[in-house]
Amino acid sequence: MSTSAILDALVRLLSVLRWQDLLDITIVSLVFYRLFLLIRGTRAVQLLRGLLLLLTAYLVANALQLHTITWLVQSTATMLIVAVPLVFQPELRRALAMLGQGEIFRPERFAAARPDEEVQHLIGELVATARVLTSRKVGALIILERQTGLKEFAETGTAIGAKVSAELLTSLFLPGSPLHDGAVLLRGDRIVAAGALLPLSETIRRSARRPIGTRHRAALGLTETTDALAIVVSEETGALSIAEQGQLHRFLTEDELRGRLEAALMLSRPPVPSPLGRLLLSRR
Repeated sequence: MSTSAILDALVRLLSVLRWQDLLDITIVSLVFYRLFLLIRGTRAVQLLRGLLLLLTAYLVANALQLHTITWLVQSTATMLIVAVPLVFQPELRRALAMLGQGEIFRPERFAAARPDEEVQHLIGELVATARVLTSRKVGALIILERQTGLKEFAETGTAIGAKVSAELLTSLFLPGSPLHDGAVLLRGDRIVAAGALLPLSETIRRSARRPIGTRHRAALGLTETTDALAIVVSEETGALSIAEQGQLHRFLTEDELRGRLEAALMLSRPPVPSPLGRLLLSRR
């Protein structure tokens, strides 16, 4: 199709459009844009990707006349009609609350990526916090948000919005603090919320030798469903643990904690050469 034909088609389309149609399209586009911003930073993004994948599979299977796959996808879609309102319940509740408060059309700021220097500083503050808490046997649960957003969990706590520091983190978990029982959520180098409530793991089996406390179960419960990183300090023994991908690594030292944090946050560090590599470099 030539350029003139495309321009003629656009002119004909604009000639039949009323100003009411343009207003209608603008409002609907704005509503969908705000809905996408609403689920950004939550686990609903991964669920939405799954729904889009099912839709794509249905379209491809229908086009290729793969009747069995089409029937399976249609049956799954029927179940999703009931499951989607339950899965997206936090987002729907937050959307209605924002609509009632008139906040759904307010602009939202986007967080910028953090350079490696700030990540190194964050790790240093976390290690210093763990040092103080473990020496005093003060229970703590610190959550580091990564790709999966934790906005719904942050809303269960008290908003902080301060920059991460060992002094502030330590004070939040002291027994006299009203927020010491919940979890502290970090996004980048900022403390998003304190005293947040997390889901407990239902798959872990309690052992008589190594009993698992509520903080450890909450750390596992969150990391089983998200890619978050959880730092736990036991209130009884002062032992330092870290949970990732539903796995709990207990009785860590400060150096082991630093190493796991660096690996999880993917710092740009030069690779450590192998013994053979060091031998070849020494002969240059």
